[in-house]
Amino acid sequence: MRWQQVFDQMNTIKSAKMQLGQTAVSVVYTIAGLAKHIHRSCLIVDTHDADANCDGPDLDFVYADVDGYQNEIAELYSYTEFSEFQMNVKAFEDQMELYDLPPNWQKQDSASQRGIVMKLVDQLEVSDRSFRMQAARCILYLAQGCWAEVQSDEEQHQITRDNVLVLHQLGVFASFIDLLNMEIESACSPDIVAVKITNVTLVDSTDIRVILSVLYIITETIRDERERGSEDYKELAESFVQEINSPLPDGELLAVKLLGMITRFCSGAAPQFPMKKVVLLLWKVSLLGLGGMDVLKNLKNEYRMKVGLEPIIEDTLEVTKCMRASSPPATATDILENQYPKRNFKRSLMKQRFLDEPEQIDMEMGGNEGQGNANNGSGNGGNGEEELSQYYRPYDDPSSSASTTSTANPNNQPSLTQPPAAVPPVQITARLPWTPKVRQKDIDQFLDISRNKFIGYSLIGDHESLAGLPEPIHEGFKTLQRHMYMSLADVQIKKEEDIARNPISTHEDEIKLTPAEVLYQAILPNLPQYMIALLKVLLAASPTSKSKTESINIMADVLPKKMPLTTTQSSKLTVDMGRHKEIIVKAVSAIILLYLKHFKINHVYQFEFMSQHLVFANCIPLVLKFFNQTITEYVNTKNSIPLLDFPSCVIGEQPDLSGDSFVYGGEMSDKPYSWRNVFSCINLLRILNKLIKWKHSRVMMLVVFKSAPILKKTLKVRHAMMQLYVLKLLKMQTKYLGRQWRKSNMKTMSAIYAKVRHRLNDDWAFGNDLESRPWDFQAEECTLRACVDRFNLRRYPEATQKCGNNGTAAQNAENAQQSNMMAGNNGCGNNGTEANGYGNNGGGGNGGHNQQQQQLNDYGVEGGFPSDEILTHSDFAFFGHSGWWDRKVELTDYFKANYAVWLEEEVYNSQTDWDAL
Repeated sequence: MRWQQVFDQMNTIKSAKMQLGQTAVSVVYTIAGLAKHIHRSCLIVDTHDADANCDGPDLDFVYADVDGYQNEIAELYSYTEFSEFQMNVKAFEDQMELYDLPPNWQKQDSASQRGIVMKLVDQLEVSDRSFRMQAARCILYLAQGCWAEVQSDEEQHQITRDNVLVLHQLGVFASFIDLLNMEIESACSPDIVAVKITNVTLVDSTDIRVILSVLYIITETIRDERERGSEDYKELAESFVQEINSPLPDGELLAVKLLGMITRFCSGAAPQFPMKKVVLLLWKVSLLGLGGMDVLKNLKNEYRMKVGLEPIIEDTLEVTKCMRASSPPATATDILENQYPKRNFKRSLMKQRFLDEPEQIDMEMGGNEGQGNANNGSGNGGNGEEELSQYYRPYDDPSSSASTTSTANPNNQPSLTQPPAAVPPVQITARLPWTPKVRQKDIDQFLDISRNKFIGYSLIGDHESLAGLPEPIHEGFKTLQRHMYMSLADVQIKKEEDIARNPISTHEDEIKLTPAEVLYQAILPNLPQYMIALLKVLLAASPTSKSKTESINIMADVLPKKMPLTTTQSSKLTVDMGRHKEIIVKAVSAIILLYLKHFKINHVYQFEFMSQHLVFANCIPLVLKFFNQTITEYVNTKNSIPLLDFPSCVIGEQPDLSGDSFVYGGEMSDKPYSWRNVFSCINLLRILNKLIKWKHSRVMMLVVFKSAPILKKTLKVRHAMMQLYVLKLLKMQTKYLGRQWRKSNMKTMSAIYAKVRHRLNDDWAFGNDLESRPWDFQAEECTLRACVDRFNLRRYPEATQKCGNNGTAAQNAENAQQSNMMAGNNGCGNNGTEANGYGNNGGGGNGGHNQQQQQLNDYGVEGGFPSDEILTHSDFAFFGHSGWWDRKVELTDYFKANYAVWLEEEVYNSQTDWDAL
């Protein structure tokens, strides 16, 4: 009996071992299946991310010149201006009573309406200010569409459209320009400034806001009707464009007058100017006068064909419509959550999470076996197309009903309300979206290296000879030749070099007075001040700026005379102030980008001149500081109250905005983002790209200010166009960030490879570019400035001389740049081209970084960013003070008399140990 018990125990132990072995084998197979599934997930990816931080599907935002007409008109008014709408109606009723007419505009016939407008125009010229402004308010009511007489937004829009046509034909626009001149002169008088400079509120800008509102409504309505191709507005629009592109009676362009208002506001001479209305009007005047994206595209191809170049077929906006947004790189929090998840399964730890992950990983073996067998049978032949399919898709316009399949049902789940439609499979080809390019300079460099390697000598100036080179070099040369791209800027630069080399024999083309040329000539004398003023306004409106350090008060046209007393009023004012800042950022960024693009097409040195002054005014750190926030929250923030937007706030029965009826725009809107905030972010990224492209010294500024982690956070916004410009900025500085950064960010590198245009022999990923030598950075900027100055002196001698007299701040900035540029290069290591001093995420090295950081702190730069005082101070450039550069030194008569002796002893006979220096 005892032996039987022992035998039974042995059998039990044996069976337990067998079960344990089977369990171990099952675990091994389970792990293997999971590994295969994860491997397939790396290749076949969905457009959405499993992590909650990825913010769901792609944004259906479509980039355009402007938002919808109703939104653009509504953004003209602040919510605190609500009470002034009734003042316009009261002025109209009083005026009609004065004319013995019924107070109803629609009951008047066409002849009577024109007669009323002519009387109002005559009344604008009287000396009595109150009588004059009553007529101005009456005209503003007509331009607003006589909203007190209508029952719908569409009816109000139609009346606005008809009234603007009459108002412009009868000279109202020109009359209000005269009123604007009078307001500017009176507002800038010393007595008024001394009284208002301490406490400026909404009341102080009442009259000038009425004038600017009328000018804006006329401009925006004509722009919208012209864009729609309205026949009624065709002749009017053409004449209006010529009017705003021509000097006013005082000799100034309207755009220059508005830029002057911004400069006066920033200098403190006119603190009561309503900045939001000024920058909005400047934006729409410039957009209508210069032209939007379609005009830019046509002008670029037209100018290229004139100089013998082929037109450009690829359009960035069209290509990005077919791109899928990538999921953002993983942060430390994401990695920890992946390592210790709240779900029932664990995900493997990786250096950077996949830019596109599937929404769900099925951990059950039963759900994986069938799919795994099917995929295993397909082989590896389609991996290339599967990898590229994650980045590109056929474009569906979100505004059309056809996009409901891709937008409303992003995961391709079967619909419960309607049967799935038979949609043919989309053919996605394994190709990159852009045609690769190469410059003539790169081809010459390729030939020089090949000749020195295989033959042992170089042929200066020879761009085609292949004698003595092996056959693979011939094939490489032919490939480069096929993809060579000659830009319009290259042709213009070559022309300027020929003129500088042979000024007498080289024929210079006649300067064509295009709208961009007229504008450049008008703003050239004061361009540095204009750029500084625009950036000051942009900084003050930035959500990352500190209110206590703002040197200007951009809230003057929002703050009411009596501060709110209730919680509802306080909440409404808070939303209004945030909305006010967002609109200013939107307008200023659009103005700067529009000017840069038009000047670059008109002549590259005009673009470079404006770019350098933007750089000298710290535009690069300012934009980076703007993005140094939780950018996804900024994009999703909706500072709007639809019930208070014009014309909803005045048409129909108005609800009581108190208690539960107070609803924010974010709760009523069907879009998960703010149009103007996405628009502003893309504009600022495009500005940054234009300032930095092909400028190694400015790329180093991105590295010095540690922009890599900031830009990586911006990738969290799931919009293909925004991500494209972020990836471009990361590509520019990759060679300076070191091996460790590239090793830790391989998925970002893959996204750059898949989405950004290729330069065939650009060694961007390894840092072996011969042009990235830090000791050439200072010479690069100085050479560019010399070429730009030579261009301006030859074509615009008088304006350039005025600019030299007025632009001392910009000259000081340039001097500071020459002395401080190398501060950003000290941390680049000693390897010449490999920036090992910058470790992961653009972080600095040890000794060089500490010395560099100490210098930044000495200049008031904390955490890699200049403080607001530095950014707003016109005498600061990059990160150094230059106030002492322009200090005048009086030379004594003795020194002047013995100058030759001093020169001989101290200069010619003085030996300098350059190595020690």
